[in-house]
Amino acid sequence: MQPTQNPSPDLSELQSILMKTAADPRHLKRIKLFKTLFSLSFKEPSKSPSSIQPILAKLGTIDKLIAQHAPEWPVEKLNKVDLAILRLAVYELNFAKKNPPKVIIDEAIELAKEFGADKTPKFINGVLGAVLKQNEKA
Repeated sequence: MQPTQNPSPDLSELQSILMKTAADPRHLKRIKLFKTLFSLSFKEPSKSPSSIQPILAKLGTIDKLIAQHAPEWPVEKLNKVDLAILRLAVYELNFAKKNPPKVIIDEAIELAKEFGADKTPKFINGVLGAVLKQNEKA
């Protein structure tokens, strides 16, 4: 008698299990944080949501890291979408540390694809990759 085997799941089933969806609560939260950071780049943060306060408290350090790893682009000259994505991701990589670095970078690239220009994902990936390398050396 041959042992019974469970049929292996097809590719679409595996993808639905392994891949996040656009409705993933963590992704939606990042979009909300990104949009708030983006909007704050146009005005002084007089009354900002509490969810963004930890990022704003570290903004000086975050901007220095961005400037260090994107020296061709001064922070004040960066596209505001790119800057908001980088600020969120650098905060997550260096201070929040709730998710694996590769997840944070992947999410930042997804935001860049959704909200940025054609070259934004590559730029975001390069800067965050450099930040990650520095973190790994430390």
